[in-house]
Amino acid sequence: MSAPIAVLRTGASMSRTSPAPVATARYGGDQVQQPLAGLTRANIVRELLAGVTLLAIAIPLNIGYAQIAGLPATAGLYALVVPTVIYALVVSSRQLVASPDAAAAALVASSIGGLAVAGSADYAVLALAQAIICGVMFILLAIFKLGFLANFLSKPILIGFVGGLALDILVSQIAKMLGVKIDSGGEFVEKVGDLLGGLGSANGWSVAIAAASVAVLLLGKRFLRMVPWALIVLVVATVVVVIAGLGDKGVAVLGEVPAGPPSFTWPVIDWQTWLLLIPSAIALTLVTTAEGLLVSRSYGEKRHYRTSPNRDLMAFGVANIAAGAQGSFAVGSSTSRTAAMDQAGSRTQLPSLVLAVGTLLLLLFGTGLLEDIPSPAIGAIVGVAILPLLGFREFVSLWRLDRFEFAVGAVCFLVTLFVGSIPGIVVAFVLALINLAKRAANPAIDVLADDGEPGDSLLEEGTAGSVTAPGIVVVRMAAPLFFANGDVFAQAIRAAVTAPGADVVHHVVIDLEAVTDADVTAAESFAGLVDWLDDHGVSLAFSRLRSSARPRLERLGILTGQQVFDTNRAAVSSLQDQARSTSSTSSHPEKGHLHE
Repeated sequence: MSAPIAVLRTGASMSRTSPAPVATARYGGDQVQQPLAGLTRANIVRELLAGVTLLAIAIPLNIGYAQIAGLPATAGLYALVVPTVIYALVVSSRQLVASPDAAAAALVASSIGGLAVAGSADYAVLALAQAIICGVMFILLAIFKLGFLANFLSKPILIGFVGGLALDILVSQIAKMLGVKIDSGGEFVEKVGDLLGGLGSANGWSVAIAAASVAVLLLGKRFLRMVPWALIVLVVATVVVVIAGLGDKGVAVLGEVPAGPPSFTWPVIDWQTWLLLIPSAIALTLVTTAEGLLVSRSYGEKRHYRTSPNRDLMAFGVANIAAGAQGSFAVGSSTSRTAAMDQAGSRTQLPSLVLAVGTLLLLLFGTGLLEDIPSPAIGAIVGVAILPLLGFREFVSLWRLDRFEFAVGAVCFLVTLFVGSIPGIVVAFVLALINLAKRAANPAIDVLADDGEPGDSLLEEGTAGSVTAPGIVVVRMAAPLFFANGDVFAQAIRAAVTAPGADVVHHVVIDLEAVTDADVTAAESFAGLVDWLDDHGVSLAFSRLRSSARPRLERLGILTGQQVFDTNRAAVSSLQDQARSTSSTSSHPEKGHLHE
């Protein structure tokens, strides 16, 4: 891929309040910012401080997420070095933070857990291979501009899918907080059973550490959000464990963390195993694409800078390949960390580079500080972090707004929780298609009424049983014509022509402004409608046809030489003139088609 060409935009003069010139680059036809766009002498100190905050937030969370995924702590830390640097230099978003997150970690654990034992060397190799497959998929999505596929994961589906994963994670973290041993790779029902059965063996010191940690995190989040409470909890809990010797009293600790920078590696597995990892990689890619592009666009709009979805997908691609090639696991977008950086005033990717440097220094010189971190504190940090992902408020909102959308989210939640993440993503797509077909099968189809304003090209929606003008009906459908609504549209035209109270209709005009496409099934339904209109002596014409849709409609036989008007009013006026002309030459109104 050729290097992007920098284009510096400057004005002849610039006021003190004008924004600094922004270096942009062309990528996939869009102009996007060069790396570290927005960084100036005025904000560099603020950006560096935001980077320190991000470091304090990310390190404890990534250690916890690595444990969720069934991987060593280093897998979570390695993701903060090379993948983070590459992502920050490639992505178009100035603020989006890339990192493994809770949902990705749970997906890794649930999908690889059936192929290898969590914590084993084979398990780690599969996690690397899965990240590489994700990276290739992201790059393909970027090259072929297929990011729209993630749009099938609507908000209710994402709420249900991520909520199911989050509840599964929460059970494991509660067990960690209580000091109860459960099979973290087991099914949800098994985990709950093991947790309930092991309550009698809960470690009192673990419970105390977890309870204090949760209280500090929740209260700190409520009253002093900018303080890195997760880091404070880890430091204080570790000091208490060391001083009181709680490791000898049954409190589990993180253990030895190998020192040293991430090194290049490559998973060596047979091709059948590569194929087994593809479904879970697809799920990871789609969820990350849906969430990542949404967050990137929303912050770009909020802070008034341009983003490129294709470049963002490319950034996810190279970051995941880097993660798989240096001992980490799948990387996605972190909504919580992005929000934290926005609240800290960060408007560039510099904090991510600070995070990478700080993590590298920790790996080189400070891994000994991590050995005595108590697992109950890690469980509390991860548990509090994923509470918003459960989606309780969102489900309540869906219940109030749309019961069908609530049902979609609930089904996705239950399937993900009780059957598995991969079936959950499959059900999510099926539900998305059902939801799409349900809405598309009932498009808005209106008979238009003359509003009496000669200068208007659009006509107003009319009442039931009315005609647009004597003998003329103008019908507008606000959707493309395809298999789900083709017959519905044809039936609506027939009903408009034969509606009780309507005068004798001689002409039907179809407003095609919203009909951007059609398919073969809809074309067949339309052909039946044309025959029916012929049999009833009603001519057919079109208005407001999009030039981009015309070749497609002609090829499908929907447009076959009928009159096409620029506006609805022009159609009504012309057909009325033709009717008057016909009346003056014949005592009987002409029936059939009006030819150009």
